[in-house]
Amino acid sequence: MDSSIHHHHEQHETGHQPPAATWGMAAQATAHCLTGCAIGEVLGMVIGTAAGLSNVATVVLAVALAFVFGYALTMRGVLRAGVSFRAALKVALAADTVSIAVMEVLDNAVMVTVPGAMEAGLASWLFWGALAGSLLVAFVLTTPINKWLISRGKGHAVIHQYHQH
Repeated sequence: MDSSIHHHHEQHETGHQPPAATWGMAAQATAHCLTGCAIGEVLGMVIGTAAGLSNVATVVLAVALAFVFGYALTMRGVLRAGVSFRAALKVALAADTVSIAVMEVLDNAVMVTVPGAMEAGLASWLFWGALAGSLLVAFVLTTPINKWLISRGKGHAVIHQYHQH
């Protein structure tokens, strides 16, 4: 093994250096986070739209559910590693809060700025197209933030010790 690679590997194992953040790692973290966010976001938009809630109430519901589902997906994996619920919640909060918050600002901003998207209704291609586009925008713009966080040992980097190999 090349000595510089071996040296880096030793530093990583001792925990003195955050993991090298690759674009692939950042994209994977963002996709993982987006899965939970999208479930909550879509559910919130569907419930709010079907119930005839105001745009503000629908967005608040979608954001709340995005955080709930985002944290729940992260906690599911961490709990599998055998840690307590409280410890898993702390890990999820540390891992996902910034990522979910950025995604929610972005995708809801897209939804409310696409003319007629919030009022279009669940049977409308405009509603679903705007929602899909909003999640794509959130993914593309949040990935560099996740890369930056991981390179500093923050965000999804805090989860790596709990992943089962």
